[in-house]
Amino acid sequence: MAGGGVSTGTQVQARPETTRSVRRPRIPLLFAGLMVGLFLSELNETIFSTAMPTVVGELNGLDHMLWVSTAYILAATITMPIYGKLSDLIGRKRLFIAALVIFLVGSVIGGLATSMPVLITGRAVQGLGGGGLLILVQAIVADVIPARERPRYLSIIGAVFALSAILGPVLGGWFTESVSWRWAFWFNLPLGVIAIGCAAALLRLPKADTAPIKIDTWGIITMALAVTSVVLLASWAGVQYAWSSPVIIGLAVSFVVAAVAFVVVERRVAEPLIPLRLFRNRNFTLATIAGLVMAVAMFGTIGYLPTYLQMVAGLSATGSGLMMLTLIGGLGLTTVLSGQLVSRTGRYRWLPVVGSVAVAVALALLSTLDVDTDLAVTGVYLTLFGAGIGCALQILLLIVQNAVPADQLGTATAANNFFREIGVSLGSAIVGTIFTSQLVTLLRERLPADSTGLDINALTPERLRGLGEPIQSAIASSYNAALTPVFLLLVPLLILSAVGLALIRPVPLATEVAQPDLVEVSE
Repeated sequence: MAGGGVSTGTQVQARPETTRSVRRPRIPLLFAGLMVGLFLSELNETIFSTAMPTVVGELNGLDHMLWVSTAYILAATITMPIYGKLSDLIGRKRLFIAALVIFLVGSVIGGLATSMPVLITGRAVQGLGGGGLLILVQAIVADVIPARERPRYLSIIGAVFALSAILGPVLGGWFTESVSWRWAFWFNLPLGVIAIGCAAALLRLPKADTAPIKIDTWGIITMALAVTSVVLLASWAGVQYAWSSPVIIGLAVSFVVAAVAFVVVERRVAEPLIPLRLFRNRNFTLATIAGLVMAVAMFGTIGYLPTYLQMVAGLSATGSGLMMLTLIGGLGLTTVLSGQLVSRTGRYRWLPVVGSVAVAVALALLSTLDVDTDLAVTGVYLTLFGAGIGCALQILLLIVQNAVPADQLGTATAANNFFREIGVSLGSAIVGTIFTSQLVTLLRERLPADSTGLDINALTPERLRGLGEPIQSAIASSYNAALTPVFLLLVPLLILSAVGLALIRPVPLATEVAQPDLVEVSE
């Protein structure tokens, strides 16, 4: 692939490649199947954000609130490298359909949940399928679209991401207020059936080699242990367990041991889950780290803003979802514009730098919110936040895919998204942990003495509106003081990320599709 190797230093070795022209009439059919599956996956990243206060109140689980999102993210993170590696070895179509089926099984479990543990289990099963959908869509696009033209198609992916993110909070709020939050799960079933039908009928992809598959079993085990340990550590430390407790110390030790074991395993196996030689490539490493940081900021922020808007600004679930349109509007606009710009000029390095700085500025502004801030001002801050993310996110993926050989596209795409999902997990868990622990403390300090009978674990926006003014003010000020300082803590990470991105080498984007010599068949 032109521009696909390491520009200096150690080269990433690849199998002999041949250049293959893509038949353009096939591209719209290909996208029909991919975009429906992507929409399904991304919609469920945000659909519970506006429903969360009602869900945790109905199931009496405020102290388990962060696990509704963390369970999905953790399961998706662990499976991403597995899907990526397997897709390079056995092909992507069958895996794409399997991921959709698993996702729908999780939706059924969640829709039938009568307790928080069952709900969280359903979200985890959804994550086991959802982890493959985004990876496989991105890898399939890289299979058939040259890097120079790819930003246009990545911008379509970004637009679908923005559309699903727009509809997610709105649908979540509408379901919650009109029928039931359970329809956030049931809604997936017809959409999933359509996605499976499109994939089965329309996807025509290269078939991989028929050589025996070598599964990196120990790599999978050690990776899963490391990821689980670090997410549990971020979620529990200082909230459910003291930092000095045996559980937290044990998780820290488990993470270190599992991470070291994973590195040792990956250096020795024939088909590593995440080839460590990828990290000798400066562009791959810097873009991957930047993606992780961006995910920490993005999901650490948007995961709890709808709850904040309902409990502090007094918006309904639907209203808070509509308010998030400002963020998604900025994201969608700059995603499309940046893709068009890169396709026309071939220049891409400056966009993620600008995006990181914009996100840092937006986070600093969001940290100044208070209970009296006008919603229009909040909307401006969220628009800037989304615009920064849109400038960076898809371009970082382009940088990664342009830095590796074609036969490692699935693995590299999965590795990049794996570390991005680590950022999602850490962002959601860390922000959720700090927010939840501070909120519980502040509520206990600020609630009037005559509110001792109030169960803060079962507090919903509807119940809040039925309480007296002193209690309402105490709760709103507690939510504000618990969340807004967290935004400022994220600013230094974005500044460091921008500095690192400035060091990326401008490798020319490939103008032709280069793939291993595979036969195009219907799997």
